[in-house]
Amino acid sequence: MAEFIKINPADNVAVAIKDVEAGCGFDIDGVKITALVGIPAGHKMALKDIAEGEDVVKYGFPIGHLLQAVPQGGLIDHSVLKTNLEGLLEYSYQPDLTEIAPTAAPATFKGYRRADGRAGIRNELWIIPTVGCVNGVVQNIQKRFETELEAYPGVEKVIAFPHNYGCSQLGDDHENTRKILADMVHHPNAAGVLVVALGCENNQLGAFKELVGEVDETRVKFMESQKIKGDEVEYGLGLLREIAQAAKDDVREDVPVSELKVGLKCGGSDGFSGITANPLLGRFSDWIVAQGGTTVLTEVPEMFGAETILMSRCQDEATFDKTVHLINDFKAYFMKNDQPVYENPSPGNKAGGISTLEEKSLGCTQKSGNSIVRDVLLYGDRLKTKGLNLLSAPGNDLVASTALAAAGCQIVLFTTGRGTPFGTFVPTAKISTNSTLADSKPLWIDFNAGAIVDGTSVEEVDKDFVDFVLRVASGDHTNNEKSGYSEIAIFKSGVTL
Repeated sequence: MAEFIKINPADNVAVAIKDVEAGCGFDIDGVKITALVGIPAGHKMALKDIAEGEDVVKYGFPIGHLLQAVPQGGLIDHSVLKTNLEGLLEYSYQPDLTEIAPTAAPATFKGYRRADGRAGIRNELWIIPTVGCVNGVVQNIQKRFETELEAYPGVEKVIAFPHNYGCSQLGDDHENTRKILADMVHHPNAAGVLVVALGCENNQLGAFKELVGEVDETRVKFMESQKIKGDEVEYGLGLLREIAQAAKDDVREDVPVSELKVGLKCGGSDGFSGITANPLLGRFSDWIVAQGGTTVLTEVPEMFGAETILMSRCQDEATFDKTVHLINDFKAYFMKNDQPVYENPSPGNKAGGISTLEEKSLGCTQKSGNSIVRDVLLYGDRLKTKGLNLLSAPGNDLVASTALAAAGCQIVLFTTGRGTPFGTFVPTAKISTNSTLADSKPLWIDFNAGAIVDGTSVEEVDKDFVDFVLRVASGDHTNNEKSGYSEIAIFKSGVTL
């Protein structure tokens, strides 16, 4: 196995595949280079003398400029590298579109066909509070019903989703809460939903039902706790039993992959993210889009510095304009709150070898592959266009993953170089960027993309990954599901009363 990888011929740095000691010599593209200091795995070594102020190039693009000169063989990390990025920018539409042709026969998965024609990959009962004041009520309903679950063989699980919102919110925060909860009511992974209200909250049940709109009343039911005489938990159990009765005979059937909607997310990224796991998701995204399916890329702050790559792939000028607003509106949000736009890499990112936001973004956006961008969604919007979509949401792992699921994604694919156990309200599969993480956290990691740098061919890993995703879509549980980690987080930016 090689000790370093040079990602693009234009790069003036190479990435260490494993920890390298000072004094070790290497042949990289026919040039003899000696590591002047220890280079940790995932970090960058200069391939030539790079002057103070000169750009460092990785992935074929500048990722910042040096604050001090670094000689050939030196370590380049966040302490010597500074972003080139700035505030709001003007962009021009310069399309570079590539239609991705199918490379395999149409694939299927075993899913649940809903009455409205959509398909889910789980058949769960969800208990959704309109306000945090009834969190205890929904959790008690869940605990009580779990003892009865075996009486309803078609129902896989019952899950309550407590949250802290639904009251004391104004403006966009109030609407964000309402939209995300309404999206959950309509999600195809739910065999049925019980919505539990208090009665005096801002998120009034009557107005919320209007937002939700038409539902299958055998599968979706509502209760207002303050109007119930006596035990509201027992009352809720009665409603949940009615929903479960309607779902008890549901079975899986063959569903074309064209009906699969997949969220693309990364978190705890490291220097391998843009080499292994994110390109793996990009190739998978191209595969499923070519099959007629849908993928969604979010984390807008982690598009900064790579946004023009996405803009050039917009299907038309209208989609390009929406992408420009997606980027600049999120920058304006940072600036409105007097926060720096480009101080995104976390301490874990930096420890893993990511030094600037450009470097992080160029790795992050690889999850979208090379497909044409077909639509751009606002936060809380539900998918309406097949193909690759962009979604407005922050980089925060649980907030962004919740937004992907709320948009209609039946599964979230989450790449990570540092590891995380969480899951949102749909299966949240963790794909490790390196084998060390996969080996040390087998209860977190579902698939190891680090096998690519260990010597397994890209083609073999791609095939295994497609098989893995289709197994999950057909009922195999991800590690977050096995551990019972299913949560929601809603984007908040304003005043709490």
